[in-house]
Amino acid sequence: MSGLRQQGFTIVMATFVLVVLGLLGGYMARLSGVQQVTMADALQGARAYQAARAGLGWAVARINVGGSCTDVNGASPTFAGISGFTLTLTCTSQAYIEGDKNPTVYNLRALSEFGGFSSKDYVSRQVTVSIVMGG
Repeated sequence: MSGLRQQGFTIVMATFVLVVLGLLGGYMARLSGVQQVTMADALQGARAYQAARAGLGWAVARINVGGSCTDVNGASPTFAGISGFTLTLTCTSQAYIEGDKNPTVYNLRALSEFGGFSSKDYVSRQVTVSIVMGG
């Protein structure tokens, strides 16, 4: 009789091990999927940041060659390799008098967005910079 009890116990133990391994496999598959989505979101975030930086570089170059905030505000430059992103540039300036010098401080902001605000693939990055010209 003791042999029959051990066989029944072995079946219960084998079933328990199979259930635990199945649950562990399901958890690992879900974790892998989450990791892939997180990586894709991080990549899109890096692209949005680079698009915003490219926009700031464009705006600084415009001001550096004698442009003003009117040349930057409302402009939407496009850059090869960063498609699908909407770039919004804003600029404010303030002129100062310091002795015999008249510097102007430009505050530039670039907002890069991908996708719609309410969509699951939406990503945005904002970068700001201040530069002083003249003087």
